[in-house]
Amino acid sequence: MSKIPIVRGQTFDTLKHDYFSWGSKVEGRRSKEKNKHMKKSLFVVVCSLGMLLVGLVGCSDKEYEEITYEANVPVYMGFEEFRSSFRTSDARDIEYPGKIYFKDSYLFLNEVNKGIHVIDNSDPSTPEKVVFYEIPGNVDIAIRGNILFADSYIDLVAIDISDIRNPVEAGRLENAFPQVMPEFDMYLPVATIDRNLGVIVGWEARIVTEKVRPGSFWPGHWWPWRHTLDGNFGSPEGGNMQAGVAGSMARFMLHDHYLYAVTNPFVLKTLDVSSPVNIEVMDSISTWREMETLFRHKEHLFIGTTTGMLIYSLENPSKPEFISNFDHVNACDPVVVSNDIAYVTLRTGNACWGASNQLDVIDIIDIRNPRLLKSYPMFNPHGLGVDHPLLFICDGADGLKVYDATNPLAISSNKIAHFKDIDTYDVIPLGNVLMMIGHDGLFQYDYSDPADIKLLSHIVVN
Repeated sequence: MSKIPIVRGQTFDTLKHDYFSWGSKVEGRRSKEKNKHMKKSLFVVVCSLGMLLVGLVGCSDKEYEEITYEANVPVYMGFEEFRSSFRTSDARDIEYPGKIYFKDSYLFLNEVNKGIHVIDNSDPSTPEKVVFYEIPGNVDIAIRGNILFADSYIDLVAIDISDIRNPVEAGRLENAFPQVMPEFDMYLPVATIDRNLGVIVGWEARIVTEKVRPGSFWPGHWWPWRHTLDGNFGSPEGGNMQAGVAGSMARFMLHDHYLYAVTNPFVLKTLDVSSPVNIEVMDSISTWREMETLFRHKEHLFIGTTTGMLIYSLENPSKPEFISNFDHVNACDPVVVSNDIAYVTLRTGNACWGASNQLDVIDIIDIRNPRLLKSYPMFNPHGLGVDHPLLFICDGADGLKVYDATNPLAISSNKIAHFKDIDTYDVIPLGNVLMMIGHDGLFQYDYSDPADIKLLSHIVVN
């Protein structure tokens, strides 16, 4: 199995936004699996339609009829066990890396669905894994002061990391993300869900038989919302420098004492996290667009969606206000901003069903009327970061690319470096050190001399 990160997706075997996207190395195998599952699903659907027609034609006088089909059957963890599951353990190998976050000389690396690797990065040439935080269902991270906020399936957990090796759970907002579920086989329907049984922590493909009313098709739920890995690099997230720095795929973003979180693809919540023991939901914004990533720049929140970039004002941080949008073709797209320029990557080969691999450079001098300056073709771009004038792009299986973005109309002509043979995912450039996560692990580079960017260290994925 290919070891690739996912981020709001909780089981590694199946993804939504990155199911077919983690580089060309696994594209062929996934395409075969896709075709196989599609054929199987088509067979199931055809057979079920046949049963439905039989039910409509010959069984209309029956109150119920039985239907048998293969489905994703939920695996539950009891609420009491789930909400007492946070603990620490010894540092461990990185297996399925997800999102990255930097704060106070420590690098926090998500182990998808499992928790967080805490890495002492005071010397980037010799990073040291010091402890592992076990947080079931974790994908996103944000840190304000000494409080780490992490999603844990349906809950938001606040963890006091004053003693980095001995953290303590300081608070929990239960059901902060009520619609979140683990990834499942997207080519099978989902069997009936009983949320009273606990938190869904996985799925099993089984043949099930259920009673349905004649004329009804699939019981249960076809497409409950699932975690995915798509998901922000920028200046420190809080204006008072209390927050850390996220990669470009983040769905959590801090500003002062507010946490903005994409709680499902169509809902953005504003949470007051000033008191970790009493986290409050202040606002909830619904949109028809499928939101993926968050990026804060000054007093504005930039949201990457599958169909474009949304811009919200944070003048009133407790209630973001829509300002403008920039539309593009259907594609997954993280966003980063520097000065008055927004950089957006779009890619194909995922469940966003994108049609283009490119970098869009957008003029946001007039924040209410963003304007495309130029698009540049790319291989399969994922995360990106900017430390002006340097622009770092994780171009999937084509490696890490570094550009001088001084002239936004001539970026492709000013490539500084290209690190090939690395399947890249996301980056944080900070203080002349680039922290990059990819298929092969955590890489760090010294870019103090852009003409001679040097590899400092590499922690492998096992």
